Amino acid sequence: MKAIDVHTHYAKGSCWKEWVRRWWEKMNPEDLWLIEGYSRENLLRYMEEAGVEYAVVLAERAPQVTGDTTTEEVVDFCKGCERLLPFANINPHLSCYPYKDMERYIELGVRGLKLHPVHMRFHLTDSRLYPVYYLCEKHNLPVMVHAGTSIFPGSYDSYGDPRYVNEIAADFPDLVLIMAHGGRGFWYEDAQFIVRHRKNVYIDISGLPVHRLLDYFPRMEQLKEKFLFGTDWPGASMKKSIEAFMALSLSEAAKEAILYRNAARVFGLEG
Repeated sequence: MKAIDVHTHYAKGSCWKEWVRRWWEKMNPEDLWLIEGYSRENLLRYMEEAGVEYAVVLAERAPQVTGDTTTEEVVDFCKGCERLLPFANINPHLSCYPYKDMERYIELGVRGLKLHPVHMRFHLTDSRLYPVYYLCEKHNLPVMVHAGTSIFPGSYDSYGDPRYVNEIAADFPDLVLIMAHGGRGFWYEDAQFIVRHRKNVYIDISGLPVHRLLDYFPRMEQLKEKFLFGTDWPGASMKKSIEAFMALSLSEAAKEAILYRNAARVFGLEG
């Protein structure tokens, strides 16, 4: 069964703090060869072996916590390859004009925007971001938000409350919002409630122990149209994550929707 990984990180070592690279190696030692030899060609070969047809590649400008991966680097890495979908990143503390930055990123060809309030210490309801949400809604670009806790030093968990996503969803009903990690830690039930009641909100399951997904989200079968498969690679193996997902007690229809069909619809990859 083919898959789309909606949550991978640009893994060029020089962009990340040394302890982050060591953490990747600890969590996913079998992919050390790819982390050390990160290139588009190697990543595509790895995806082919894992059965991943498309992968979202995320920028992350969080120099005080994890590192500084710019949107421009990610776009350049993905350029010319339809299987790699570049996502912009905006840190409102580093951007003087978030709206203008997002306009430029759209011109560069990004396929969405990732926001990380927990690593960057801002609220999703920050007024500087509202024009950015408007742009993304206008251009049918999904916005992925880190929703949940982070164990990384310097992160601030209260900014990860998914109820902030619910407020943005109310203000921008045609903006697709993706809650990365589904409220990991404190807020699984809240995140599940939100996707039940907001047509424009989804959960990506990245960064979670796959064998426990049905404990965290007991309504996953019923809400199969609202979940997206992701791994948080290189923090987890794509192949092993897919194998663990396929072992869950879900219908084949739910597995197909979560692994591929939902993301294909959200990212306009159908047909």
